[in-house]
Amino acid sequence: MTDAIDETLASHNATPEPVPEAGVFGLAVNAIGVLFAIGILASAGLLFYEVVMRYLFNAPTRWVHETVVFLSAIAFVYGGLYAAAIDKHIRVVLFYDQLSAGLKRVFDVAISLICLVASLFFAWAAWLSVERAAWTPQGDFRLETSGSAWNPPYPGLLKIFLFVILILLAVQFAIFTVNYLRKKAK
Repeated sequence: MTDAIDETLASHNATPEPVPEAGVFGLAVNAIGVLFAIGILASAGLLFYEVVMRYLFNAPTRWVHETVVFLSAIAFVYGGLYAAAIDKHIRVVLFYDQLSAGLKRVFDVAISLICLVASLFFAWAAWLSVERAAWTPQGDFRLETSGSAWNPPYPGLLKIFLFVILILLAVQFAIFTVNYLRKKAK
């Protein structure tokens, strides 16, 4: 009994690896994910710094809040790509788990194609947002800023990041589609 519990605990504490169908691209996504995890830790450290500065030294910062929001936002956006690479995206397993291996392969291909198309549509919508956030009506490059007292270009950077991640997500689903098509049914 304790062996089963130890095995379950070990599987929950293990770092998820990308599925083989994610290819080398999935391995890269998984490896880069560590940077965004560090960003979340940095956010926690910055929040602690802000609390100390504000309540112990009565010297609040102008930059911590927006930086924490930005770091959290890019980690959240990257999380979608990461979840796809390790095959932990949303799936209705109640039905999927009941399918035969051959039908699972058909569903995997179909799901990957649908996700590829959806990612491309969302990337196109994100591009429309990037156009407004990165260029003036006259065509000059200027990133959208927050409008706060500190006024960093985080909104513009986040919109560009979202666009890039959606393109990468489309690439990941294209890789899934090809690899699921190549996969032999068991």
